[in-house]
Amino acid sequence: MLARLTQLFPVWAVALSVIAYLQPHLFSPARGAIVPLLGLVMFGMGLTLTPANFAEVLRRPRLVGIGVVLQFGAMPLAAWLIGHALGLPPALLAGLVLVGACPGGTASNVICYLARGDVALSITLTAVSTLLAVVLTPALTWLYVGQTIPVPVTAMLWSICKIVLLPVAGGVLINRLAHDRLRAARRIFPLLSVMAIVLIIAVIVALNSAHLAEVGMTVTAAVMLHNFVGLGTGYGCSRLLGCDRREARTIAIEVGMQNSGLGVALAVKYFSAVAAVPGALFSVWHNLSGSVLAGWWSRREAGSRA
Repeated sequence: MLARLTQLFPVWAVALSVIAYLQPHLFSPARGAIVPLLGLVMFGMGLTLTPANFAEVLRRPRLVGIGVVLQFGAMPLAAWLIGHALGLPPALLAGLVLVGACPGGTASNVICYLARGDVALSITLTAVSTLLAVVLTPALTWLYVGQTIPVPVTAMLWSICKIVLLPVAGGVLINRLAHDRLRAARRIFPLLSVMAIVLIIAVIVALNSAHLAEVGMTVTAAVMLHNFVGLGTGYGCSRLLGCDRREARTIAIEVGMQNSGLGVALAVKYFSAVAAVPGALFSVWHNLSGSVLAGWWSRREAGSRA
């Protein structure tokens, strides 16, 4: 029963998103719950991990290299090509490129967990891409858009530490100290994680409902294509480079799901409110597409083990 409810994750995400779009006042007051809910999910991930999982990732630097190269190589280039192909105005093009030049976001770790990917690899890729973003995000924005922007590295690293690293470390520690007594908790946490991320998506939709109502079909298509290219490139290139399916799923999610919140903040500060629209739309869309993909991959994984 718990597994079935968990596998219906995409259905819950889409249904609640529709409600949140039509009735944003029901969910927008819960904006303060996003960080605690993400922390809860990360703690649940930690309960499934051991220090050996992270040690194994560090013994595979090639995987981290593939993820980082695809993250900063494919996404800003895809944004620039898609923006020009669809004839986006300069402000919207700048916003789309800025999202593409951002590192992976914490939502990618949650989606990876629900997609039965390599969570330790996902967390490592998020941390590494965030560190590299200090140099690469402004450099890539200058390369494609012609404007330099400073990146708030201290705030970004503290956010990653607070939302990802500390809760995961707490879960890993408790798992190490009381592994056998946590069997029931490990069974229930995937469903709790689904409930948390569905609520987070609904809150994000509610907070961005005004933007969603105003955006045109062209920028919507650009954002969707950008996300699809990231997911497809991440998976396809990883497989061509010899990664197994689980590793490829992880890299695809990490490449296709950006820290769009950072993109929105930088766009508003250094470009314009219009330039923030692609990032705001990406925040909603990549959670929905990631939810559907996670549900599909999770069912396939469960079926292959049956």
